[in-house]
Amino acid sequence: MSEHVTAGPEGPRIAVVIVTYNSAAVIGACLESLPAGARDARLTSVVVADNASADDSVAIAERAAGDGLPVRVVQVGRNAGYAAAINAGVAALDLEALDAVMVLNPDCRVRPGTVTTLAQALGPAGRGITAPKLVNPDGSLQPSLHRTPAIFRALATGLMGGGWAGRIGTLGEMSTDPRDYDGPEGAVWPWATGAAMMMSVRALREIGPWDESFFLYSEETEYALRAADKGWTLWYEPSAVVEHIGGESGTSPRLAALLVVNKVRLFRRRRGALPAVPYYLAVILGESLRAVAGRPTARASVAALLRPSRVRMP
Repeated sequence: MSEHVTAGPEGPRIAVVIVTYNSAAVIGACLESLPAGARDARLTSVVVADNASADDSVAIAERAAGDGLPVRVVQVGRNAGYAAAINAGVAALDLEALDAVMVLNPDCRVRPGTVTTLAQALGPAGRGITAPKLVNPDGSLQPSLHRTPAIFRALATGLMGGGWAGRIGTLGEMSTDPRDYDGPEGAVWPWATGAAMMMSVRALREIGPWDESFFLYSEETEYALRAADKGWTLWYEPSAVVEHIGGESGTSPRLAALLVVNKVRLFRRRRGALPAVPYYLAVILGESLRAVAGRPTARASVAALLRPSRVRMP
């Protein structure tokens, strides 16, 4: 593959797609961060794909358009999920006039220059996706880099907990080792948290739309792994920084249940029914141990794993 993002005299041409669902408390700050985040680039369009918000999310986005930011709202028409809203936002773009598209959660604020840095990091051949360093609102690291799902990783995470397993070599699926995040140079990773990531237009076309069968969680995993199937790598760029509030899956039993069920669904889809059995057992073991320890989200996850057909979308 040849280089596929080439900056013109005014910088790379970038569009941003932000998915909203009752996001009035955070969407304003997200939009306000974009001009500085995209300095030295051409921010040609900001599409707010709204999943039928019942609050002022759309009104806030429309006010930002009145303030000079190139914002337009796409009404999805229902709470269709993250992947469906991304697809609706991308469909509203003129890809011929773009070099890259960034997808962004509304509870993110991009640091100055981050959008441009992510676009520039797409330059080397074969890079289709770039992901920034995520930090919490207090500036602390938010682990976001993940390895390929595997049975031994699910078992290690179940027995040790993700925080401990993620610090020991490649044992954990998610890295919690600060050295993986704070080095001077980036690296290729199988997948990264989908709160903020950028795709080259060429990769976007070859990979295809996001998988809408994943309402929430695992859609970014599926997308990045499918990209790798087609020869595109995901590059982690530590010099690009995004502040992400996040954390709902750690407090909402319903979202926690959806997260673990989708993990198992994706593993089964990619690896087959037989390998999915020990993976499922490893995941349910870990959730059961945490449920016994008194974690409400884990109890909900165990119930969902036992009867996944009863998991309701938010």
